[in-house]
Amino acid sequence: MGENMSKRLKLISATEAEMEERSFSNPYPDREQGVLPSSSAEDSDFLDADGKVYSPFQKKVQSKIKDLLQQMEEGLKTADPHDFSTYTGWTGIALLYLQLHRTSSEASHLQRALDYVKRAMRSLNGRKVTFLCGDAGPLAVGAVVHHKLGNTGDSNDCLTRLLQLQRSVLSTDSEIPDELLYGRTGYLYALLYINKEIGADTVDESTLTKVVTAILESGKNMSAEQKKTDRCPLLYEWHKKQYIGAAHGLAGIYYTLMQPTAKVHADVLSELVRPCIDYVRHKKFRSGNFPSSLSNESDRLVHWCHGAPGIIHVLIMAYQVFKEEKYLKEATECAEVIWQRGLLRKGYGICHGTAGNGYAFLSLYKVTKDKKYLYRACKFAEWCLDYGTHGCRIPDRPYSLFEGMAGTIYYLSEMATPEASCFPAFEL
Repeated sequence: MGENMSKRLKLISATEAEMEERSFSNPYPDREQGVLPSSSAEDSDFLDADGKVYSPFQKKVQSKIKDLLQQMEEGLKTADPHDFSTYTGWTGIALLYLQLHRTSSEASHLQRALDYVKRAMRSLNGRKVTFLCGDAGPLAVGAVVHHKLGNTGDSNDCLTRLLQLQRSVLSTDSEIPDELLYGRTGYLYALLYINKEIGADTVDESTLTKVVTAILESGKNMSAEQKKTDRCPLLYEWHKKQYIGAAHGLAGIYYTLMQPTAKVHADVLSELVRPCIDYVRHKKFRSGNFPSSLSNESDRLVHWCHGAPGIIHVLIMAYQVFKEEKYLKEATECAEVIWQRGLLRKGYGICHGTAGNGYAFLSLYKVTKDKKYLYRACKFAEWCLDYGTHGCRIPDRPYSLFEGMAGTIYYLSEMATPEASCFPAFEL
């Protein structure tokens, strides 16, 4: 028995060491409900008496945004000229400038967005159809930028080309997966983004319904094949693996299907999506984190793409759709994991970095109005103000939206109006 116990202790300590290896220990005092930490005056400088982000901190953030933008623009001079994607290419930079235009109303930012969209449009190749990694991203963002500039003809042209992509999305012979990054859900997001930014019926309901139906049918077929129809009526896989997270997995699909603008019928959500969310909930580790896939038992990743920072958004949306407290309770448990293990050694990005994890707190703040989560979001922003000083890994595309500096700038810009924050290419 002693030998077995020591083996188990070794396993536990190895796991803890691995956790430590992937994240920095959080050095910040927490803010309990309604109570500011008393360790120093600086800690209380984030929120004023009304619970708004305090002006001196806002100024620090704005100063850092200017500094990082200069670094980003310089760095992009050596970026891959053919990467048009939202994830790591020119469309992601256009999306950042659209966000900066939204938060500052500076016309120059909208012009920069147009410059980058034009650059992206020169490289479209028709290979992928999603908002993050395919042609749908540049076409959707292009339609929105042109719309905001009053270029109706160019906007409509982008929209027409975007809608033409649905042929491959709807084809039963297609080998397109269903997830957000490379699959049908990523195309559905592009359509929903258009309706949010240009107008509610820009993409008509019948088009949305066709895409939603394709996603639902694919999930039902996979579930039947795996004999899981009763437990998880909508099952999906990518590269023969049933991922759980937001980028490649179930979380990103269920989250998008629950978006009110996707207009999925309430009965479908209740009968097909809700049992799936409950199925995923029961895969949770004792730590409060989630595995990267249904077959993975390793509690390692605390990223938006894999782990609690992606799942939390699904739980919040489930709470809003189904009005059951259990979903909100588990979302707050995810937030504890992210607070403890979310300052990542992988960097400051939004896919698998500290900024992406910070969005979990912003989303929880929006639904609960609990200032604790706004405080935590500010603390993760404060960490990002020291960009490059923690010895983090340098990403492959260091200036991009999802891996690099552009994503951090995007997150920092949310501090201006946190109640209107929106994780790019994911939240709506």
